[in-house]
Formats: sequence, structure tokens, C-alpha cells
Amino acid sequence: MLNGKKIGIVLPAYNAASTLEKTYSEIPFDIIDEIILVDDNSKDNTSEVAKKLGIKHIIRHEKNKGYGGNQKTCYAKALELEMDIIIMLHPDYQYTPKLIHAISGIIAYDVYPVVLASRILGNGALRGGMPLYKYIANRALTLSQNILMGQKLSEYHSGYRAFSKEIFKKINIEVNSDDFVFDNQMLAQIFYAGYEIGEITCPTKYFEEASSINFKRSVEYGFGVLGVSIKYRLAKWKIHISKIFK
Repeated sequence: MLNGKKIGIVLPAYNAASTLEKTYSEIPFDIIDEIILVDDNSKDNTSEVAKKLGIKHIIRHEKNKGYGGNQKTCYAKALELEMDIIIMLHPDYQYTPKLIHAISGIIAYDVYPVVLASRILGNGALRGGMPLYKYIANRALTLSQNILMGQKLSEYHSGYRAFSKEIFKKINIEVNSDDFVFDNQMLAQIFYAGYEIGEITCPTKYFEEASSINFKRSVEYGFGVLGVSIKYRLAKWKIHISKIFK
């Protein structure tokens, strides 16, 4: 708990058995009230490792629901447990849990209602091993998204993000995709609802066990992201035009 706010960590897991313990060991338990792990029908023993670590809330999907579907379950459980701040952390040890204090404080003290841990702020992405083609694609997509959505984020694609519970009262994540584009749909919903998003620089690590989508899925994701941004711009234009002719 921080400044009277209950803090929950959600871990959307898929085949994370080899990295879960490393991730879990760096979580600052002095301010964390609950940890929730959702195992999206992993092929390894992710759930068993979670039980050995003492994670209290473990949900295993009997059928793989996808990255977005996993997050829907994560957030639903966190809200059920009445968490005031919900932090999504990938259990593949690509992002350090050591930033949880900083991220939580930004929301707990009402600076921003949403915080993204950005790999692009600073020079951490390439130094941490991000493939050059992914870095270039990230920068190109982010530039396009900022132009279309009228924002100035350093990146939209971080898997390390935190939300005030109030956000979930204003947006409906259940209408979003169950695939990877879920993250960007959620950010679009947040901006559309009038909220601002803060960022904090975050080092990252790329290694064999860290989860990643292949090139084909990356291309599909890129087009999906652009589609979300275009729909956002069209929706904003529609509102603007309606006000002019009201």
C-alpha cells in the first residue's frame, strides 16, 4: 500500500516457467498488496512454479485466449480484489520490477492516472538488445500514432504499464481484441476518455527466454496498430465536425 492506495501486480503469463522466479524475486513486496498470475494455457509448468513461489492468486485458462484475453482476466481479478493501482508486469524478466516504487508513486500521488515504462526514453532499448528492425519499427509506428492521435508518447508498445482503477470505470476493455493489438486499443480508449499518460524510462533485456512475436505477427501487429490510430482520428474528427454543425 502507498499513500493509502492498494497496489496489485498482474502477471499475464505464457510459458514463463524459466523466468518467473527471477521476475518475482525483484518485486518490492513492501508496497504490494496482491499478486495475480494468469497462465494462458502454457505448455510448460508456469502454474506450478507460481504455486511454489507462493503466489496466492493463480488463474489458469483451460484454452489459450491470447495476450489481450489474458489481460482481460488479469484486470478483472485485480478489480475484484479492489486494487486501487494495477501494474501489469510481464513475467519474462524483460522489464525490471525494481521500477515499481517509482511507477506506483506517480499514480498514488495523483500525478498521472496511467504510467508506461518506456524502453525508448534514454538509450536502453538497443543497449538492452532490442533487434534493430524492431527498434526502427517501434519508432516509425510511434511517430505515426502520435501524429494520428495528437499525442507525444515516446512509445506505445511497452508491456510494462500501470493504471488507476478509475480508468476501468471509463473504458470498456471487453470490446478490445484478444490479440497483441489490445494494448494499443486500450491506450486509444484512455486518450479518447480525456486522460493523460505519464512515462518513465525503463531498461530492458532481450534474451532467448524473453517472450517475443515473430516477424509475420509483428507485421500484422503493425497494421493493426495503425488501424487503431486511424479509427481514433476518424472518431475525433466526427466529434469535431458535429460540434461545428451543432
